[in-house]
Amino acid sequence: MRHFIAVAVLAALPLAAGAQKVVLVDRIVAVVSKEVITYTELNEAVAAAERHLRRQGTQLPPRDVLERQMLERMVLDKAQLQMARDTGIRVDELQVDRAVQRVAENNKMTLAEFRRVLERDRIPFDMWRQEVREQILLTRLREREVDDKIQVSDTEVDLFLEEQRARRGQSVEYNVSHVLVRVPEQASPERIEAARAKAAKVIAEAKGGADFGRLAASYSEAFDALQGGGLGWRTQDRLPEAFATELAKMKPGEVSGVVRSSAGMHVLRLNDRRGAAAAGAAVQQTRLRHILIRVSESVSEAEARRRLAELRARIIAGRADFAELARTQSDDASAARGGELDWVYPGDTVPEFEVAYRDLRIGDTSEPVRTPFGFHLIQVLERRSADLSPERKRLVARQALRERKADEAYQEWLRQLRDQVYVELRLEER
Repeated sequence: MRHFIAVAVLAALPLAAGAQKVVLVDRIVAVVSKEVITYTELNEAVAAAERHLRRQGTQLPPRDVLERQMLERMVLDKAQLQMARDTGIRVDELQVDRAVQRVAENNKMTLAEFRRVLERDRIPFDMWRQEVREQILLTRLREREVDDKIQVSDTEVDLFLEEQRARRGQSVEYNVSHVLVRVPEQASPERIEAARAKAAKVIAEAKGGADFGRLAASYSEAFDALQGGGLGWRTQDRLPEAFATELAKMKPGEVSGVVRSSAGMHVLRLNDRRGAAAAGAAVQQTRLRHILIRVSESVSEAEARRRLAELRARIIAGRADFAELARTQSDDASAARGGELDWVYPGDTVPEFEVAYRDLRIGDTSEPVRTPFGFHLIQVLERRSADLSPERKRLVARQALRERKADEAYQEWLRQLRDQVYVELRLEER
């Protein structure tokens, strides 16, 4: 079904002789279902991408290449946002406020300081805040449509653990970057060959010395394209099997051949490799205690942080006992135990909490730590190395298999969504 939407926004400017000249103010560069993307929006996205790439030290692709890349990303984002809204996913103001605050804290700034940095970089705060809201929507959509539907059978877990035993506790961790060229479902042989040729061009340029980050920004259709296609450090168990098989044959600095997946054609670059403890090997456990102050209508974030800072000062000065303060001040169910938790494994707590306690020495008390539950003071009591129980080993194996499947499943879901939604590209119209 066609969508009849104006192609451009025009303005009439008076001329000296009284005639009028028509000047193009803006134009539509894409139609996605019933919504449009304008050239102004695309231009802003390209400028933001260029700033991001410069900060990373990545060589910029040609402007027209980056325009096409960003337009395709905007089409996918808009299609996902439409689906999120149409299926009832909502994000309230408080959730956005908390996410914005966490971003500022992760950059070790107050919200006011972070806002000034954005303004210095000519990024309107309200526009950035809207992007945060949209990222939360996209994350929730992915969780519902992809992550929550991934199934791992007991047989898969058994085979995974058998592979671990065969490697005798040894595992490999890879630092990988990749380029993805999507292939539509039921693509014609010509379309498949065109995708393969594009991937081959990436390989040729990479082997010719081109910067892989620029190639990812220029050619990749994956969500991590502007991060140089970087997947970071991944154990072989947490990579798609096709990736792990190819990487096992490569040396650091090498570029793969074309690797096929359900999403399309991939090109891999092995940045580095190192040994890693296999899933199920002995891990470090931590015994700790904490004080939680929840944020509510009656307790603001600033008040929660202030109260915990005062409690920490009393603990550090020796004027108060952590356990006693936890019993009287903490909003957590552990308050009756003096804030003490059971021995925790890596992954048992939310990431913000784990990062905070992992960096503490035994006996140290953290600064106030923000998590989705509120603000915490954390004190580490003891650490030990412990073997995983059979139940825990199966849990770790199941999680590793879920991660192995997740990225590939997400790329496949994006491909299907892109094929299903009505899209009309008009970038080449001038």
